[in-house]
Amino acid sequence: MSKFIAERKLNYAIKGGSERKVVIIRIGQPYLVEDSTVNFAVDKDTAGCVVAIDGLTEEILETYYGADLVQALQLAADIEPLIKRLSKKYDFFFPSGEPYFE
Repeated sequence: MSKFIAERKLNYAIKGGSERKVVIIRIGQPYLVEDSTVNFAVDKDTAGCVVAIDGLTEEILETYYGADLVQALQLAADIEPLIKRLSKKYDFFFPSGEPYFE
């Protein structure tokens, strides 16, 4: 597992439920990808970056790949599409109680 360099804490409830729990979204440190670890062509600058979500009823661990370390981090840090996809099953809230999505 990579070292995590950023995190966001939110609350969530299963759709239709009222009990809210804490979820932590962590972004890993980007790393250079070795050719033998993926099933696509890489060059010396190809990088990956892990996003882990802890606290949901399911384990979420996704790796985003980019042309270099900056692009991999940029893609991983854009957590909105991931949260939006998960919002089909969960409602997300800021710690203040406001909905994450309007």
